[in-house]
Amino acid sequence: RYSTVNKWQSFTHLYSRALEHTHTHTEPYTHVTAPPALAATPALPPWTCGRDGEVKLRLSESGPASAPPLTVHELFLRAVERFGDCTALAWKVGERWEKLAYREYYRRCRTVAKAFLKLGLERYHGVGILGFNSPEWFMADIGAILAGGFAVGIYTTNSPEACQYVAENCQANILVVENHKQLQKILQVRDKLPNLKAVIQYKEALKEKQPNLFTWAELMEMGRDEPDGPLDGIIASQKPNQCCTLIYTSGTTGQPKGVMLSHDNLTWTAFATRETVRLQEADVFPEIVISYLPLSHIAAQMIDIWLTMRVGGAAYFAQPDALKGSLGNTLREVRPTAFMGVPRVWEKMQEAMKAAGAKSSAVRRKVAVWAKGVGLHANMSRMQGNGAISRRPLNYRLARKLVFGKVRKALGLDRCTKCYTGAAPISKETLEFFLSLDIPVYELYGMSESTGPHTISLPEAFRLTSCGKVMQGCQSKIANPDSEGIGEICFWGRHVFMGYLNMVEKTEEALDSEGWLHSGDLGKHDEQDFLFITGRIKELIITAGGENIPPVPIEDAVKEAMPLISNAMLIGDKRKFLSMLLTVKCQVNADTGAPEDELTPEAVDLCRKMGSSADRVSEIAGGKDRVVYSAIQKAIDCVNERATSNAQRIQKWAVLGCDFSIPGGELGPTMKLKRPAVMSLYKGQIEAFYKEAASDNAAPPS
Repeated sequence: RYSTVNKWQSFTHLYSRALEHTHTHTEPYTHVTAPPALAATPALPPWTCGRDGEVKLRLSESGPASAPPLTVHELFLRAVERFGDCTALAWKVGERWEKLAYREYYRRCRTVAKAFLKLGLERYHGVGILGFNSPEWFMADIGAILAGGFAVGIYTTNSPEACQYVAENCQANILVVENHKQLQKILQVRDKLPNLKAVIQYKEALKEKQPNLFTWAELMEMGRDEPDGPLDGIIASQKPNQCCTLIYTSGTTGQPKGVMLSHDNLTWTAFATRETVRLQEADVFPEIVISYLPLSHIAAQMIDIWLTMRVGGAAYFAQPDALKGSLGNTLREVRPTAFMGVPRVWEKMQEAMKAAGAKSSAVRRKVAVWAKGVGLHANMSRMQGNGAISRRPLNYRLARKLVFGKVRKALGLDRCTKCYTGAAPISKETLEFFLSLDIPVYELYGMSESTGPHTISLPEAFRLTSCGKVMQGCQSKIANPDSEGIGEICFWGRHVFMGYLNMVEKTEEALDSEGWLHSGDLGKHDEQDFLFITGRIKELIITAGGENIPPVPIEDAVKEAMPLISNAMLIGDKRKFLSMLLTVKCQVNADTGAPEDELTPEAVDLCRKMGSSADRVSEIAGGKDRVVYSAIQKAIDCVNERATSNAQRIQKWAVLGCDFSIPGGELGPTMKLKRPAVMSLYKGQIEAFYKEAASDNAAPPS
């Protein structure tokens, strides 16, 4: 076992051992030399916006932040040395899972890197990757880094123009696309990309041959014939404090920014996260994750690529329609040991389980209700530190045997000890639902600019609606707290990004003179240092009367009081009173992701309990269903009663005819609410709230 400070052995030892394991392969690695030591010069700046810039690393004298800096190549060699024969990647071909071990994974990434160089990839230029998660996505990402370029994920939902912006901004020499559909986006803007030298399609056969358009097989063949020398020279010149990856923000508040992440950002964050979460290394117990979240987002990259590599774990690739329904099957097949789901994933699981439960017999429903009561009480007690699971009473052990174990197995979570959520707020109702089934879902919090995680909840340290405590080796502070201790959350640590590519002013807004990263999020710590997010500064509503109101707590309260509500958006900036746009839970088109008119089974059930016969959104929106509107008004009245001032009361509201969605433009790629877009899309409804002759709350304008 390694000590906390000297967690990794010297590179020379790792390198020589890795060579011993790889000499039998046809492709030689003998030209690789150790990278130069990081220059310990005080002249290095804390941040940079230049693509070839270097930054001063935030090393500490002791503790996790003192771990020796590593490049991505060094981390990969360490994995080969320790876990060379362990499964690294697995993907399904028909009904069979194909697997790739770390040693072969490394060899293929080198082949991709040599092919990129052959195609003309220049140092510090981008390789854009546009497609669903796959082994080719990982290899293109790592190959780009090894070859001295930038790995750049592009959201699969991007328009051709959005793809063009990213490709231009990172000066992409190469674009890697999944299929013909994504290829068409690039071909539409290809003439506007002067730096682009080649396009590679990694799935499906090419429908037409074009100049500088290649298949993945052609790319690999190209790389196999290339000498190792040029690649080895580039690898040897890389430093941990140089940029290797660009993560583009989703652009919910403006033009996307290219978040520059260094080798050290990736390798150290993987190390610190592993230490905090205590993932097992493959020679002890192999960790297994399912790769399905968008790899253009740092959360998926950190978990699926870097953290998994750090411990020698295996990433199993879900099907492209994972979020449209097939994820459940993959979960049951793979049975991951760790699982990360954005809130919408957990909510969809919850809805499906509720729908299934409603169809079960009366006896089964009674047993389930009893077990959930026992589970919630036991886990709430555990959360408060009142005893371990092993000391739980007989009723808990009985509930676990009769219900909890079966539920976990049905979900594919029977050996999953780490269930996490992040990227967007999750409701207390959903957290309590899974807690009652003995499936604690732990919240974590971070951002692209912190290479993913900053605070993490743990089995022995979590609170409902808290994002946990700061990760080992990092620091948090609340800037300019108010009387309730709420202020801007600021980060410090080796996970803090290098800067925004070519955006000096934006970087200076994010990083202060002392190097603290200002998140733009509002939050507070409780007496035990658990972090609670209360909203975003840019989302803060300042009424015409001058009162500052964070919208998220009020929106969450409405959704909790009325489970029929899917999305809620509070309005009131520079207005005399607050209003709210609401959507109700509806079915989603499995192919397009667009909301449909039919209500979800849970929503139908709620309507029946209210005394409504509504089956469709169109039967409710615009005040058509007085029973439902009356129930919503009662829920809003309850929320208003708890308001801290009259200014925080919701005066008017409306149910929209369509739920918010990514295709509709109201939600970003990570399901975050795009408030400016909603304000623009529903300007008519919003203005109607504030007309002098606006109708009363019980019959809001449609």
